[in-house]
Amino acid sequence: MKILIDVNLPASWIPLLADHGHDAICWTEVGDPTAPDSEIMQWARENDHIVFTHDLDFGALLALSRQTGPSVLQIRTQNIVPDAVGSLIVTVLEQKQSDLMSGALISIDEASSRIRILPIK
Repeated sequence: MKILIDVNLPASWIPLLADHGHDAICWTEVGDPTAPDSEIMQWARENDHIVFTHDLDFGALLALSRQTGPSVLQIRTQNIVPDAVGSLIVTVLEQKQSDLMSGALISIDEASSRIRILPIK
């Protein structure tokens, strides 16, 4: 999967995701770090990337727009570094790959993950 890492997550996610077969890039490599979330969403949609973020606004954007993509993977933990939750993220990416490829919002915390199929109604 192609994954766009939002500015609120560290670039240290790239090697972990790459080690598990994902093509990951940080938003700062392709866009303005101060760009609005809507611009990040548009880029991800046009370039077939999943947005990986710690920002809850992306879910709200999906709900308001009723778009079918891009998929968003939200991490909702305090510790957002790969050493802390990397295995959890990789597991969810593997288990929910078909949902993410079709269009989904997945929120992950330490205890569970919640999935909503797009468009959100």
